[in-house]
Amino acid sequence: MSETGDVRMVDVGTKPLSRRRARARAHVHMASATAAMLRSLPKGDALVTAQVAGIMAAKRTSELIPLCHPLPLTHVDVQLVVVDGAVEIEAAAETTAQTGVEMEALVAVTVAALTVYDMAKAVDAEMVIGEVALVEKTKEIV
Repeated sequence: MSETGDVRMVDVGTKPLSRRRARARAHVHMASATAAMLRSLPKGDALVTAQVAGIMAAKRTSELIPLCHPLPLTHVDVQLVVVDGAVEIEAAAETTAQTGVEMEALVAVTVAALTVYDMAKAVDAEMVIGEVALVEKTKEIV
């Protein structure tokens, strides 16, 4: 933020290119019966739909988060695992750029969680999305 309170995108133009990777996690807590139905909900397979939604969201992060740099993502992976009473979601995002991919990984898991919630809300009004966190970020000079 400037002295007058204006916001601005950070200038990363002088930073060297680096290979960057970030991983994030989220959970959607639900009834065990709901977790058992996620592949056969009225709207369809919530896990496959959420995986695709998370990947698509990572690719559009700069459109969703003000001042976030658009990045040339080289890889995005979103995995969803059903455990008793929850879905554990993990996303990894990678790029070679001048700034990190933490926001892309976080947006991916968040949108995947929201998608699971949306697809299952008709059968479980008590679901809770939580524990969204960045779990790793790395940078290697290229």
